[in-house]
Amino acid sequence: MINKLLIANRGEIACRIARSAREMGIATLAIASAADEEALHVRSCDEVVHLGGHNPAESYLRRDAIIAAALEHGADAVHPGYGFLSEDPEFAQAVQEAGLLWVGPPAEAIRAMGLKDAAKALMQKVGVPIVPGYHGEAQSLQVLQQAATEIGYPVLIKAVAGGGGKGMRRVDRPEEFAAHLASAQSEAQGAFGNARVLIEKFIANPRHIEIQIFGDGQTAVHLYERDCSLQRRHQKVIEEAPAPHMPHAVRNEMGQAAVRAAEAIGYVSAGTVEFIVDGSASLREDSFYFMEMNTRLQVEHPVTEEILGIDLVAWQLQVAAGGVLPLTQDQIQAQGHSIEARLYAEDSDQGFLPSIGQLHHLKFGPGLRVEAGVTQGGQVTPYYDPMIAKLIATGPDRASALQRLLRGLQLTQIAGLKTNRDFLVALLQHQDFVAGRFDTGLIARDMEALTRAPAPAAEDWARAALCAMGLLDTGRDRQCNVGFTLFTPLRQSVALRHKDQLQTLQVSLRPGGRAVVDVAGETVELGLGDLPQRAAVLAAGKAYLFGAQTFVFDVIDPLERTATVHSDGAITAPMPGLVKQVFVHAGQEVAAGDPIVVLEAMKMQHTLCADHAGRVENLSATQDQQVEAGMALAVIQAEREEAG
Repeated sequence: MINKLLIANRGEIACRIARSAREMGIATLAIASAADEEALHVRSCDEVVHLGGHNPAESYLRRDAIIAAALEHGADAVHPGYGFLSEDPEFAQAVQEAGLLWVGPPAEAIRAMGLKDAAKALMQKVGVPIVPGYHGEAQSLQVLQQAATEIGYPVLIKAVAGGGGKGMRRVDRPEEFAAHLASAQSEAQGAFGNARVLIEKFIANPRHIEIQIFGDGQTAVHLYERDCSLQRRHQKVIEEAPAPHMPHAVRNEMGQAAVRAAEAIGYVSAGTVEFIVDGSASLREDSFYFMEMNTRLQVEHPVTEEILGIDLVAWQLQVAAGGVLPLTQDQIQAQGHSIEARLYAEDSDQGFLPSIGQLHHLKFGPGLRVEAGVTQGGQVTPYYDPMIAKLIATGPDRASALQRLLRGLQLTQIAGLKTNRDFLVALLQHQDFVAGRFDTGLIARDMEALTRAPAPAAEDWARAALCAMGLLDTGRDRQCNVGFTLFTPLRQSVALRHKDQLQTLQVSLRPGGRAVVDVAGETVELGLGDLPQRAAVLAAGKAYLFGAQTFVFDVIDPLERTATVHSDGAITAPMPGLVKQVFVHAGQEVAAGDPIVVLEAMKMQHTLCADHAGRVENLSATQDQQVEAGMALAVIQAEREEAG
C-alpha cells in the first residue's frame, strides 16, 4: 500500500497523477523549480519541495535531490510521469535501491527498449514483425550507404537512442545520403549523446498506430489501440481510440504482438508498443511493423481510459504496490470513441514558434475532458514544453466524438498568448481526417491550407472596436454609456491594428443600445444588448474575438507617436534561447529564405531565415550564445538598385 507519493514531474501530467492518488487516499508530494513555485501542479499536491533553478537540469532532472526529497518527507513511492526521468533506467534503479517503490517498469525493461536497434533485435526474436532495415554496429558512411542501397530508396536514417523526431532524416536519392547522415548523426549526438543510427525502409503513406499494454511482471494485457498519425515534425497533434477502419483481425494480431513484446521483458506497469502501418490500402494482418516501445505512460493515455472506463494511473499505483492486473484480457471491452487534441502556446503563422507569457484569459469549451497544467493568470515560461492543455472528447461513435471536440475547441477562449487553437479547428474539419483516411504526411502536405488565416471582415473590425471600448468584453459587465451631445450622436475614434493593417474606426453610440461603426467607409450597425456571435475579451492592450476563427487586434494608444511597423531587416530572437548554429558570416550575400541562425528554445530548434535578399550586417549571434527575446542577432541590409 502506498501512503505518500512523490510526483517527479510538472504540468498537466503531475496534476493528473495527483488527482488519481487523491481519489485513492494517497498523500502527494510535488517538486518544483523556481519557475514553477506557483504552478498548478504545486497547488494540486499536499506538499511541495522546491528544488530551485529554472531549467530542467537544475530541477526536474536532479536524480539525487528528488530521491532525497522523497526520503526526507516520508514518501514511499515515486511516479515519474512522462518525459524528464521517466525512461531513465539509472533513476529507476536508484529509486528502488533507496527503498522506495518505483511506479513504472523495472530498470532492466527500460534498458531493453531504450536503444531502437537492440529493441528491434529482441522483437524479431519473439516474433514481432519489424521494418526491413540495417541495425548493425558498423557506422561508417560506406557501410550505411551500402545498406541503404540494399534496402532500397527511400529510406529513413534514425538515431538508435532517438525520440520526438530528433536524429531522423528521410533520404530519397543516393546522392543525398551522405549529407543527411551527417546531419542526423550531429543532431543525435547533441540530443542524446549517442550518434549511432540505423537505416530502415521508408513506408509510403504510413499510419502510426500504437497498442497500450499493461503488465504486472507475470502477465500482460493489451488495452486496444490508438491512432496517432496526425503529426507535425514527428510530434503528435491529434490522437484517437480506437483507430479508424481497424479490422478486428488486425487489432487482435497487433494486440497479441504487443503482449509478446511486453512479456518478453517481464514488463510491469503501463507501456506502449508503437507500430508503423502501411496505410496505402486497407489494414491487413501483415501490414504493420514494430517501431519502438515507450516504457512509460503516454501523453495520449486519456483516450484509452475514456473508451475502456478505467484509470491507468490507478492501475499503475496498484501494481507498483504489489497488486496484480485488475482485469483479464477477456474482461477488457471498449465502448464508443475518444479523440484528443494537444493545445499549445505556439504561433502557427510563424512556423509554430512557441509563445511565452501570461494567460490573461482562459476558458475551455463545454463537453470536454480537460487535462491542463495551467490556469487563467498563469505563465507559460520558456523553460518547458509549451502545452496549455489536452482536450478530450468522447462519444458513442467517431462522428459524435469529433463533433463534440470541434465545438469544444471553437468555444475555447485564450487571451494573452498565440495558440494552435485555430490550426486544430481546421485540422478537425479536414475532409480526409473526417473520413478517417489519413497518414502521417497529411499535415505537411496541407500545411498552407491548415494555417491559412482569413482576413477579418468589416463586422469583425466593428466588434473589435466595441471590445476596445469595453462594451463587448465577456469578462466584464457590458454597459452602454451613450453620453450626451447636442444635435449629433456621440462619436469616438478607435485605432486598431490587425497584423500589418491599421485602421481608425469611428464609433457612434445610439440610444436603445445600438452602435454604428464606420469601417473604412462601410457602415456596420450592432446591437450591444445582443449576445455577439463572437465572444470578445480585452486583455493587455489587445482585443480578442473568438469563434470558428480567432482574431486579435492591437488597441492603439491615441498618444502613440506612430502606429506603423517599420522593418529594418533585423533578425531578432522571438524568445529567450540558445544559439545552436550560425549559417552566415558578416558581409555574406543571402537570398530570401536562406537560413541565418538556429535557435533552441522550449525543447525545440527553430531556424530563423532572411525574409529578403541582401547582405549580412551587424552579425552578433555566436554559437552556444544564450540570448534574450527581442535581441538582434543579425541585420540583412536589403540590396539597393544603383541610380541610372
